Formats: sequence, structure tokens, C-alpha cells
Amino acid sequence: MAGRRGRYYPSITPDILLRAYSIGLFPMAESADDPEIFWVEPEMRGILPLDGVHVSKSLAKTIRRKPFDIRFDTAFQQVIAFCAEPAADRPSTWINATIRRLYTELHHMGHAHSVEAWEGDQLIGGLYGVSLGGAFFGESMFSRRTDASKICLVHLVERLRANGFTLLDTQFTTEHLKTFGAIDIPKDDYLKLLRAAVDLPNRVF
Repeated sequence: MAGRRGRYYPSITPDILLRAYSIGLFPMAESADDPEIFWVEPEMRGILPLDGVHVSKSLAKTIRRKPFDIRFDTAFQQVIAFCAEPAADRPSTWINATIRRLYTELHHMGHAHSVEAWEGDQLIGGLYGVSLGGAFFGESMFSRRTDASKICLVHLVERLRANGFTLLDTQFTTEHLKTFGAIDIPKDDYLKLLRAAVDLPNRVF
């Protein structure tokens, strides 16, 4: 994880967290059991260009079948709780109790949002992130059915485009995100995009 990072104790507030996002920082924890968090500022930042998102033919075909009911902001706390659970490809998590509390407060303030995939009354996939100005900072996602989180990501992109967002920050890139067109850019280039985005009026999610 290249970039600056520094320890901080749980006295952080939601307003401090938003200020950190506005200057290119975001928080993580060493583990779910560690009450501390630290600031991360990668030298290379992951973004998903909203005008260059790639959806494979097979995924587009699945989306057209509408296998799941997609909802927004109806189960934020469930989404973040499921994202915090260990998974086969993620035996440990950086989402601790401090982060869950802070992002829940941001959600109540209108600055944190969830995209959810439902199968009947079961939440089977989703993602959450932070909105500020015209920027959306993706935090984490989970999936309990094939393609559930991918479909949520596609719906997120569509919603951001429709509502005038200009930046989708993925923090880091993964092979999964790269299939959608995510790229790494130098920190200085990212900060220029970030400043332009957060200077916009807060977009409706």
C-alpha cells in the first residue's frame, strides 16, 4: 500500500472525515478488532472513469434479465456489516467498529450511501461509499450471489452519471475493478480531479 499513512484514535468526527476525503485521505483499520484507524494517501490512486466504464456482454445480458431487485439506501447498516464480514477471498477486514459508526453517521447526514441487491427479502449483494460535491468514494462491496456486487456497481455508475457526479474514486484498483475500466493515476493528477469534483454543489444521490 504505497503512500503516506498515520495513526489516529477513535475521536475522529464525521466532519473531520469529510474534510479528509476532500484533501485526498481516507481511513482504514488494521483489523476489525483494532479500535484505531489510520489515514491513507496512496501515491497512485484508483478511479473508475464515469465516461469509460466497460460492461462485458455476459454481464450486460445478466443485467437485462433483472435477476435482483436493486435498491438504494434502504439497508445501509446491513450493507456495511456484510462488507465487514470475512469472506473466502478476504479472511480479514479493515472495517472496524469505529469505521462502522462513523459511516453510519455520515449516512444519516446524507453523505454515505448504499446500493443493494435483493432477492426477495434477502440482501445478497451491495456496496457503500461516500458522496461529497460531485465525487463518490467507493469503500467496499460484498456478494452472496454470482454477479450481485458487479450489478450493484453498474447501477451505481448509472446513478452517478444521471445525477451529475464527475469522479468515482475506487481508492485502489483490483483485477475485478480493472475489468470495468478502473485505472491508477498519480496522486497529483487525482488531486486535480478531486478539487474540481468537491468544489461542485453536493449532488443528490
